[in-house]
Amino acid sequence: MIDTVIYDLGNVLIPWDPRRLYRKIFDDEARMEHFLTEICPMSWHAQQDAGRSFAEATEERLSRFPEHAEPIRAFYGRWAEMFDAPIAGSLAMLEDMKRRGLRLYALTNWSGEDFETAYERFPFLHHFEGIVVSGKEGLVKPDRRIYELLFERYAVEPTRAAFVDDSLPNVEAARVLGLKGVHFRDAEQARAEFVRLGVLD
Repeated sequence: MIDTVIYDLGNVLIPWDPRRLYRKIFDDEARMEHFLTEICPMSWHAQQDAGRSFAEATEERLSRFPEHAEPIRAFYGRWAEMFDAPIAGSLAMLEDMKRRGLRLYALTNWSGEDFETAYERFPFLHHFEGIVVSGKEGLVKPDRRIYELLFERYAVEPTRAAFVDDSLPNVEAARVLGLKGVHFRDAEQARAEFVRLGVLD
C-alpha cells in the first residue's frame, strides 16, 4: 500500500523552459537554439543545480563568450521569466493527494540559491512535508544518494512510496531503489497511473 508520494517539481508542477525568456531576446529561432545548445546549454545549467552559484556560472560563460554578454547575463538575471503558471491538472492531483492524507515530499534538481524565492512564489509548495533541493545538498538526480538522503531525513519507506518525474532516467533510478515510478508526460496520463497504483480513485 502506497502512503507516500514524492514529486519532482520542474515540468511536473511548475513549467520551466528557457525559451520563454529567450524568444523575447532573439528574433530568430535558430540563433536562440544555438545559444541554448552551445553557449548556455543544460549541461552548464545542471552545475548550478548541483550547487554552483549563479554569479560564478555567469562569469565562467562571460569569460568564454564575451560577445554574448547580454543573453548570458539574462539567464539568471531574468530567471523568473522562464517559468509559467502551475500545471492545473498536476496541481489538482497534488491537492487530491493532500486531501486523502498521503505523505507528500518533493525531490528537485534546483539551485539552492533561488529555491526560497520559488517557495514563496508558488504557495502550493507548502503542501509538502519536506523538500530536498539538489543545490542545497550538492547531489543531483539520478544519483541514488539524493533519494536515500530523502528516505533517511523523512523516514520514508521506498516500497510504500511512489515517485513522479518528467525525466525517465530519474524515474528509473527511483525504481531501482524500490519506489513505484511514474514517468510524467502530462497530468492526465500521470493521474491515470496513480489510479492504477491505487493512490487515487
